[in-house]
Amino acid sequence: MSHPSKASTNGKVLVEIRDLAKVYRRGGEAIRVFENVNLEIRQGEFLALMGPSGSGKSTLLNILAGLDTPTSGSVVVDGQEITRMNGKRLAAWRSNHIGFIFQFYNLLPVLTAAQNVELPLLLTSLSKKQRREHVMTALGIVGLTDRSEHFPGQLSGGQQQRVGIARAVVSDPTIILGDEPTGDLDAASGKEILDLLERLSTEFGKTILMVTHDAHAAERAQATMHMDKGVLSR
Repeated sequence: MSHPSKASTNGKVLVEIRDLAKVYRRGGEAIRVFENVNLEIRQGEFLALMGPSGSGKSTLLNILAGLDTPTSGSVVVDGQEITRMNGKRLAAWRSNHIGFIFQFYNLLPVLTAAQNVELPLLLTSLSKKQRREHVMTALGIVGLTDRSEHFPGQLSGGQQQRVGIARAVVSDPTIILGDEPTGDLDAASGKEILDLLERLSTEFGKTILMVTHDAHAAERAQATMHMDKGVLSR
């Protein structure tokens, strides 16, 4: 992953969310998660999104990741309207542009740390040698090159989450999305992960949106947004 040039951290609007609504149908009942959500995220911003359970935070994150679709409204990422893409095109877009960090790591236990990090690159045209170089660079960023051949079961929770972050950044994504990335960790490991996210933002110019319940975690972001009963506010 390359360090950003001055041009890449110029604060241009990277994500535009307009009049977004999500409604689930359960039998004859309509369950409104949120409506009229509008948000701009600038390149290089590190944002935290807070709110009670069931407020719609994770749904918004999943729509931005191309893992869910809105009922109405639009999401434009780096000039591309992802809400108009079909499933196949969206999957290809997601593999190139989104790095997702999960609360429970989502590592495959039968693969080594390096093999887990390599997974997103298997969909690319990179050679085996190039993939290996990218993997070791990503593991170097999270400080785990010496654990590359360890399996998840041989790593602590904090180390597993660092592998998860290496996997999220290995393809140099446009935006990193974290869904409670410190939620399953003790305070010391959580601090390590937040230090790492902060470094990805300041040193590498990565754009990060992190959903969290933890006010201490949110303090590490440049700005905090709140979602309550489907209403988003800064």
